[in-house]
Amino acid sequence: MNSKAFRVTALLLFSNAAWASAGNIDTHTPDLMHLSLEELMNVEVTSVSKRAEKLSEAPAAISVTTAEELRRSGVTSIPEGLRLVPGLEVARVDAHNWAISGRGFNDLFANKLLVLMDGRSVYTPLFSGVYWDVQDTLLEDIDRIEVIRGPGSTLWGANAVNGVINIITRPARDTQGLLLTGGGGTEEQGFGGLRYGGSMGPNAYYRVYARYFNRDDQVLPDGSDSNDRWNMERAGFRIDWDASTDNHLTLQGDLYSGRLDQTYFLPIPNPPFAQTNQGHLNVNGGNVLGRWSHSFSAGSDLKLQLYYDRTVRDGPVLNEDRDTFDIDLQHHFLLGERQDVVWGAGYRVSSDEIDDTYTVTFNPDQRAIQLFSFFGQDEITLVPDRLRLTLGSKFEHNEFTGFEYQPSVRSSWTPTDRQTVWASISRSVRTPSRAEEDILLRQLSTVPGVQQVLLQGNREFDSEQMLAYEAGYRWRPRDRISLDVAAFYHDYDHLRSLEPGGFQFGPPGPPVTAVFTAANKLHGETYGIEFAPSWQVTEGWRLQAAYTFLQMQLHRDAGSGDTTSERDERRSPHHQFSLRSSMDLLHNVEFDCAFRYVEGLPDFQIPSYAVVDVRLAWRPLKDLELAIVGQNLLDNRHPEFQSLFIPTERTEVQHSVYGKVTWRY
Repeated sequence: MNSKAFRVTALLLFSNAAWASAGNIDTHTPDLMHLSLEELMNVEVTSVSKRAEKLSEAPAAISVTTAEELRRSGVTSIPEGLRLVPGLEVARVDAHNWAISGRGFNDLFANKLLVLMDGRSVYTPLFSGVYWDVQDTLLEDIDRIEVIRGPGSTLWGANAVNGVINIITRPARDTQGLLLTGGGGTEEQGFGGLRYGGSMGPNAYYRVYARYFNRDDQVLPDGSDSNDRWNMERAGFRIDWDASTDNHLTLQGDLYSGRLDQTYFLPIPNPPFAQTNQGHLNVNGGNVLGRWSHSFSAGSDLKLQLYYDRTVRDGPVLNEDRDTFDIDLQHHFLLGERQDVVWGAGYRVSSDEIDDTYTVTFNPDQRAIQLFSFFGQDEITLVPDRLRLTLGSKFEHNEFTGFEYQPSVRSSWTPTDRQTVWASISRSVRTPSRAEEDILLRQLSTVPGVQQVLLQGNREFDSEQMLAYEAGYRWRPRDRISLDVAAFYHDYDHLRSLEPGGFQFGPPGPPVTAVFTAANKLHGETYGIEFAPSWQVTEGWRLQAAYTFLQMQLHRDAGSGDTTSERDERRSPHHQFSLRSSMDLLHNVEFDCAFRYVEGLPDFQIPSYAVVDVRLAWRPLKDLELAIVGQNLLDNRHPEFQSLFIPTERTEVQHSVYGKVTWRY
């Protein structure tokens, strides 16, 4: 389907919706469109203080994406849903890889953002980042996605440097009955989901689900297929039991398996020292999590959580088996009339086994990494209902650098019921990864006379450090208008650099290789502003906008030979803007439209791009929804990012359309 046809489709969608009217509300899905802005600002979040507090009063740059916003956006994956968050950088590398970060330093292996699924960290110590290709669940089961833009290390620990993403699913009690969903289209070639929830007795509920999708290849710059097709199967369960009025138990788990096609440009030890490999990556794994919550009183509670996670990745570049066990204890209580205290301790061990290839070698090829942690935070009410001061710190001991501390000071002032002013100073660290200590990574060279590049780890690699200064303002000048603005200045030290170490010359035959070693010889600053207004135009029409400005300035330390600092500055967009419209129309019709602009990335020679997504949905019955979604409708295709360390083909995102049917019983 060509570009003109897509524009005509979008026009027809709008024309058909223009005469429609508001329909019945689906009782199975919270309709936050019909909540007032005041009620939305009073939605409780837990990511800032590890306890429930009003979004409007949280002393941090935090955003909440609700289940209703995910449904009405038409997204089909969690990374796509994160595009709704102001301030995040979300770029598609190919059909199954994403580069996601906040406030700069974006990359396929971005390492300054902590991601959790129902309290289970999905961070991997292999590269201090996230495998986004296996982070998934039935989207209809997600309750909300809380995102802290900025440091969250005081409560969540190392690597929560530039942000925390906390994906929270619904309790089993809220997902009773049968749900069937499925569809397909030009890129989302086929997908389906099944969920059933029931009761196991008094105050005990369960759900089970299964999900499948098959996504088509993206395209190369010349328009041909890029050999990155992707399919995945997943199943899971959740059980919630109120054993008594004071005790709650949760048990949940997931299993998944998938295949990800990819074309790699790989180095080889013999002439011509390079080859093209059209291979595939097989992924599978699972996890199980248990949580016990006990309430001592209205102001005191205890939580104990344990989980086990296994991941297996088998491909032409890297084969990795990883097992992770984690235990976490948290206690919250009131101290007098003005202090709200939360503290906790945890232990995690993650062990891996890696099969080496010529491209990637780890020494040793097996390693167990332990992490011990303790945190404490005290929220002090200085003026009741007006002024609060929050003090806290995280203390950790890790395998790489030993003891680390991460304190913060936060304040929140609410001069009126419609305004909140907050400010914070935080120290965060990003601890070394397994790769930065133990890796030997071979890449193809673009320098004449040099066939390959060897990147090697460094057992003396230190933690990256950051001191963050933040301030924000939330204001509801009218009942139907809200404004949220945050400004930040991040000061980084001991950033990763790649220091040249000369050349390797072998006897006739082996390639000439330039050697680089990981070190901590960069420093720099990032600063910017994030602005997110919202306007409830009418009872059934809401507009939401977001604008982000980011500036990065990186510098070499004395004696550094690194050549990457200026390039890193050009791998994150300076400007991003989005505008979303959600309308309830006649005859149970919904019309949603989103515009998004991202400034170009000069280092990758990626120009600025703008996209429009459109969704039209109709509910002929209260429990039946029919939807058609068009994505990336303004052009035929466009690039968004490019892999840095793993040499793959540069691909481009195509426009697409799909249909979806959802039935609840």
